[in-house]
Parts: sequence; C-alpha cells; structure tokens
Amino acid sequence: MNLNATLFAQAIVFFIFIFITVKYIWPLMQEAIDARQKSIADGLAAGERGKQDLENAAKRTAEMIGEARQQAQEALAQADKRGSQIVDEAKGAAKVEGDRLVAAAKAEIEQEVARAKEALREQVAALAIAGAEKILRREVDAKAHADLLAQLKQELR
Repeated sequence: MNLNATLFAQAIVFFIFIFITVKYIWPLMQEAIDARQKSIADGLAAGERGKQDLENAAKRTAEMIGEARQQAQEALAQADKRGSQIVDEAKGAAKVEGDRLVAAAKAEIEQEVARAKEALREQVAALAIAGAEKILRREVDAKAHADLLAQLKQELR
C-alpha cells in the first residue's frame, strides 16, 4: 500500500463524511440547538415575568394591607364616636329624667305644703274657736260665728 494513496483515500472519506454531516446531520443538530436555546430563553423570560408578577403581587398585597388597616382604623374611630354619642345621649336622657323627677318631687312637696298649711289653718281656727268659747263662755250667734270663722281664715292666709 502506498502511503499517499492511503492519505488521499482518507482525505476523500473525510470530505465525504464532512459533506454528509453538513448536508444531513448538521441541520438536525442546529434545529435541536435552536429549539433548546428558544426553550431556555422562554424559561428565562417566564422566570423574569414570574419575578415581576411576584413583585407586583407583593406591592398589591402591601397596598391591600394598608387599605385594610386604614379601614379598620376608620371603623374603630366610628365605633368610638358612636360610643361617645350613645354615652352623651344617655347622659342627656338621664338629665331629662332627673329634671322631670325633681320637678315632680317639687310639685308633690308644694302640694304637701299647701295641704299642711290648709290643715294648720283649720286647726288654728278650731283652737281659736275653742279658746274663744272658753274665754267667753257664752253662746255666740251661729251666723256671727260663721262670719268670724271666715274672717279668721282670710286673715290666716
């Protein structure tokens, strides 16, 4: 065998191998590489979108929590305000009721005082008559007696 012919034959076989590889195998490998690159790029983009969505969700969550806290504070403030109003209304109602009771008690006292004065007048008139009878020891005209009693009652008032 000749070394040159062997090298020449190996060179031809190598060029045929390269031609077949470039013509038939390389496009299939290139498609697989491109598909892999595309899936990696899509995965990285999806990861970035997920990261962005996560950040947006965190911001929305923080905003929602802030709004919920604000609403809770407003609800507490309204409850405190309503509680104060209820207490003020109860105080007003109690004052009105107390004033009504005081007025009723004063009216009752005035009535009792008037009754006591009238009873006292009658007792004084009776005592005066009894005293006058004892002093005079004589009978007085009934009409004159009634006139004297009426006059005495008028003077006592």
